[in-house]
Amino acid sequence: MAIWGVNLSAVKALTGSLDVLTVAAVRMVVATLALTALLFLRRERLPALNVRAVLALTGCALVMVYGNQILFSAGLARSTATNGALIMSLGPLVSALLAALVFREALGARRLAGVLIGFAGVALVVLNRPGAQLGSGSWGDALIIASVVCFASGGIAVQRLSRAFTALQISWVVHVIGSTLLVLHAALSPDARLSDLAEASATTWSLILYSGVLATGVAALVWNLSIARLGIARTAMGFYWVPIFGVAFAVLFMGEALTGWHALGLGSVILGSRLGFARRT
Repeated sequence: MAIWGVNLSAVKALTGSLDVLTVAAVRMVVATLALTALLFLRRERLPALNVRAVLALTGCALVMVYGNQILFSAGLARSTATNGALIMSLGPLVSALLAALVFREALGARRLAGVLIGFAGVALVVLNRPGAQLGSGSWGDALIIASVVCFASGGIAVQRLSRAFTALQISWVVHVIGSTLLVLHAALSPDARLSDLAEASATTWSLILYSGVLATGVAALVWNLSIARLGIARTAMGFYWVPIFGVAFAVLFMGEALTGWHALGLGSVILGSRLGFARRT
């Protein structure tokens, strides 16, 4: 979550010099290369894949990588950053509801309270950031909600696939398929300018490497490993820490002011996480 918190600023900086589709595509390609290196170093090989496994992995890639990236990028372009941050924070609730529906996991009063308290904490942090501006409901907000559902659905798929594959195997296949689709989309889209990468500065490439290798490759692997061990409902509670770390790094390195509302939001996230991570509800 700390890596993803820094990544918020990294991606924001990248979209200042590159178009959104190019940023999404190149990040996923770099992540795939990093996961390929890890697969080689750990000497893991994919088991024989039957048609059902191929379809399941492809479906996971479509919703967790390709669909999530496309919908979120398109939604954020039509909405405000504040709306986007708050909507993305619905991830734990969506994940808990899907887990209850698919795996028959009891939501329980304690976990539900944790989800709601955590969301309240995130709202306090996001709404008290400099320049925070809520916009009226829009088509962009609907697209961001769809991206949240896509990512949570991918988590459900990962939890099922983890019975037959390791987290690294799942992550590698999903990113190979997802990055291929994103590159094809960017290559065929008139809005993408992949050629701009040839003129990108050293700073831009440093941000691409950070975002691709650590935030997209390694962090995604840890995320999938957490889902395999904890389940999507408990793992998704970690989402609440992304804006917390994002604000913390902004205070440390960008000079943003820290207020009592941020402290209250942090306390709510800590309490909500403790309740949400509980095994029994």
